[in-house]
Formats: sequence, structure tokens, C-alpha cells
Amino acid sequence: MRATFLKYILNFKQASGTSRGVLKTKETFFLKLIDGKRIGIGECAVFRGLSVDDRPDYENKLQWLCNNINQNTTNLLNELVEFPSIQFGLEQAVLSLNSVNNFELYPSKFTQSKDSININGLVWMGNKSFMNQQIKEKIAAGFSTIKMKIGAIDFKTELSLLKSIRKEFSAEEIELRVDANGAFKYSEVLEKLKRLAEFELHSIEQPIKQGQLNLMAEICLKTPIPIALDEELIGVFNVTNKQKLLQIINPQYIILKPSLVGGFKGSEEWINLAEKQQVKWWVTSALESNIGLNAIAQWTYSLNTKTPQGLGTGSLFTNNFKSPLEVKKGHLHYNNSKKWKFNLF
Repeated sequence: MRATFLKYILNFKQASGTSRGVLKTKETFFLKLIDGKRIGIGECAVFRGLSVDDRPDYENKLQWLCNNINQNTTNLLNELVEFPSIQFGLEQAVLSLNSVNNFELYPSKFTQSKDSININGLVWMGNKSFMNQQIKEKIAAGFSTIKMKIGAIDFKTELSLLKSIRKEFSAEEIELRVDANGAFKYSEVLEKLKRLAEFELHSIEQPIKQGQLNLMAEICLKTPIPIALDEELIGVFNVTNKQKLLQIINPQYIILKPSLVGGFKGSEEWINLAEKQQVKWWVTSALESNIGLNAIAQWTYSLNTKTPQGLGTGSLFTNNFKSPLEVKKGHLHYNNSKKWKFNLF
């Protein structure tokens, strides 16, 4: 077997705002496996500034992986614990190599175009008119769950946007999720949660910065809104530490991003531990190209969950790859009449 990799820069159609700043490009890597006539493709979707494996030796580790694959070394996944996005890419590439169709990793009613995945509509940060425009577009497009990024503009403005939705749509008609990306200070977080609770929100992701386990545990205990851990899961590698984190914080939800938490294997460890503790969960993409998004979507469908997932990011880039993935009426579909176009290697 032979392996190689290459870097690719995804360009946003429109600069996308988060509490960490404005995103204009997204770096990613592709891993290619060749075994005779069989080919496997996987995306190692490192997220600069967020991934625990955003390290100077990232490309060196990818080359190390390729060298060891070329030498037929086994158990490589376990050697990549500190590089979750590379684990994710390797898992995909092996599944792709062993599939009849390079991009049908988990054959199902989803890949047969017989079923779809309920997803949330994502509203990026920006000025009030831009965010309001996005909200109207998502509702018009048929989304019944909307996720809004908050924490970067004036809090009163964010409240007014939520109020405008609730004036027209009840919590039964439109489910609202918000994502603070750790933007709130501990001294203000409970008061802000109280204000947000007026709008019957489904949940809020990561209200304070990760790594403050005892403070987050207190917030989860006192909060009027269910808390979803997101960044908090990044960099927690072994089962013992994962279990300890969930036991200390006892959140209402966790959010799985395979690129950031060790691929499908790492995500499934989190799910198993969460369910034992009666903690609910959902899956979210992390700005992968359609290669990684396709893999996440197929795996997510295999989990047989009905909760709206965060998988609607495929249309964000100008130079994404043509794929069967398409969003219609708030659902992600796999349209078999559309063909893949991926010819980088």
C-alpha cells in the first residue's frame, strides 16, 4: 500500500464571523491511499486556532503517517492520539479504500437517496442587518432549527434578534440554539443566561472558555438554559479523562466534531460515556470540505438519531468539491443523480 497527502485552501464565499474573529479561508489536507487498483481518500481537517493538533509539526506527522503506511506498519490510529484530525482522515481513507464507491463509506437509505438528515440552519455573526437577513433566509428555506452565533456584537442587539424571531415563531415552530464559543465572562454568564432564557432556547454552546471545569459545572447546575459542551471536549484524549470531565461538569448536552475529537472512534467513545450518564448529544461539522462533510453525514445517519444535526456547512466555500450532498427544506440529502468531482491528486 502507498500513501501520500496534499494541502488545500478552502475559500469562504463570504467572510464568516465568530467570537474568535473573521474567517476568510480554511486550511485542510487530503490523505490518499493506493492499494493495487483501489484508492481511498480522507480529509485531515485541521482547524487552525482551535484544533489541539494545530502544531508546527502537523505536516511532519502526516508525512510520518504516509511513510509508515508505505512500510505496512499497523495500529497507526493509536499512534495518532494527539492528532485527532489526522485520525479522522485515516479512518475515512481506509473506509474509502474498502468501499465499492470511494465516497459511499456507510451504505444506507441516506446514500441511496431514500432518507435525509434533519439539520440546523447556521447564522453567522455580523451586524444586525446581516444577521437578520440570514435568519429570514434560513426560515424561508424551511429550517425548523436555527443556530445563531453570539458573543461578538452587542448583547442587547443579539437579544433583539432573538426577540424578533420569537415574535413570529413559537418554540414549537422554530427551535433556537445559540453558540457563544466561550465568549462570556464567568462574572456575567448567569445573568446573560437568564436574559437568553426569555426566548425559550433549546441550548447554548460553550458559554465560557473551556478548561474551567468547576466553573462550568456550577453553570450547568444553575443554568436556566441547557448547556452544550463543544470546545470543552477538545484535547481530552483517553476514556478515563473523558469520563472524569462528564462526571465533574454534568452537562445537558455534548457536541461531537469528529475532526476535533479523534474521528469516529473518538466521537463514539464520547457518545457511549455520555449516554451512560444520560447526557444528550448531537454531531456538528467543523468547516470540512464536502469530502469530510460527506463522511460525517454518513456516519451520523448510521447512529440513527432524530435530533437536528449541525451539518449544513457544505455551501460556504467557493472552491468546494461537487458532490451529491445538498440541503433542501432544512434537511441534508444525498442526491445520487449528482456526481462527485474530486481530482486533486
